[in-house]
Amino acid sequence: MKQKIVMKVQMNGEKCRTKAMKIATMAKGVTSVAIEGADKSQVVVIGDGVDSASLTRSLRKKLGYATIESVQKLEESTQSSAKKIPEEKEDNPTPILWSSSYGQYPQVPLYYAVVSDPYPSNCVTM
Repeated sequence: MKQKIVMKVQMNGEKCRTKAMKIATMAKGVTSVAIEGADKSQVVVIGDGVDSASLTRSLRKKLGYATIESVQKLEESTQSSAKKIPEEKEDNPTPILWSSSYGQYPQVPLYYAVVSDPYPSNCVTM
């Protein structure tokens, strides 16, 4: 069930708006986040199964003041008709040939030699 959550958040500057956007995008199920309102103090979150209470709690923890103004259920037919974008399809798609150039380089064996000191000292650090 897609839902639209509108929250009023105390945002004093651009830094607070950026922080609010980051917090909202990290919530589970969020598909889009926008800042709206006359004074840019509303965070609008659209998503599927978003927990509005925990999102508000996270915003309060980082920004100070946040309240839920409204939670609305979005209709699927409304969104699909509003976002209809005509897609152009190619009749004959061009195949892409992928070749790895890694196999062209020769493999060089690595040799390791163990070096030991015939006269060990008591000094541990060098």
